[in-house]
Amino acid sequence: MRKFVSLVIVSCFSISIGLAQTLRYELVKDLPYYDLAAQNTDAYLKDRCKLDVYYPKDTVNVPTVVWFHGGGLEFGEKDIPEGLLKQGVVVVSVNYRLHPKVQHPIYIEDAAAAVAWTFKNIDRYNGDPKKIFVTGHSAGGYLASMVGLDKSYLQKFDVDANDIAGLIPFSGHGITHFTIRKEMGISGTQPIVDRFAPLYHVRKDAPPMLLITGNRELELLGRYEENAYLYRMMKVVEHPDIELMEMDGYGHNMVYPAVPLLLNFVQRVSGNIGVR
Repeated sequence: MRKFVSLVIVSCFSISIGLAQTLRYELVKDLPYYDLAAQNTDAYLKDRCKLDVYYPKDTVNVPTVVWFHGGGLEFGEKDIPEGLLKQGVVVVSVNYRLHPKVQHPIYIEDAAAAVAWTFKNIDRYNGDPKKIFVTGHSAGGYLASMVGLDKSYLQKFDVDANDIAGLIPFSGHGITHFTIRKEMGISGTQPIVDRFAPLYHVRKDAPPMLLITGNRELELLGRYEENAYLYRMMKVVEHPDIELMEMDGYGHNMVYPAVPLLLNFVQRVSGNIGVR
């Protein structure tokens, strides 16, 4: 269902997942998500392809949120949004290689490698591999959508994208990312939908999705409309669980007010896993 989310509604959200606020948390930094063989062949990969794991120490089998930072595929550093601290979830925050040192599809391949690492290792950090949600802001939202919709990237790591519990792109592209278009010599104002566009991979059996953007008049050029088109085409193919939310009063920088929507989605879907 498409929803217009007002400032008043967002400010009234109250998130409580178990006894999240009373749990003890630990942060483990700079874990490599490629194997040693891959690290030894590429110095930039070895330096850049690392992730942090922030997890509750006193409980097990909790949902995990994989977070990809934004920055247009050209800059940015892994971080944990403030709203995800002490919320009863594991947070995996990922760095990936950046333009111009690499070009597409390296960004998507790195994102897939990080998600695959999470599936294979998150139980060590009290996470449930059946409750892994993939999200991120802007370029990070684009990567989340691509990894979850184009199954070929995770297949290389023997992971089924359909095992992702949910996809929650924050202001992510629906069309091909503008940096990838630039690498192909295409203007940023020229939209294309090719195999590097989430819209190209619309499918009924994709994981549950929550698309969140800023207000259409305040967002980056066309960003709301891209997500609205992705939402519509997923409905056309009869995807059973997708929502589109537009944040009133916010432009592209809408992470903080959108985090409660993410957590509500995680809580709802986690409760439904096993009965869908």
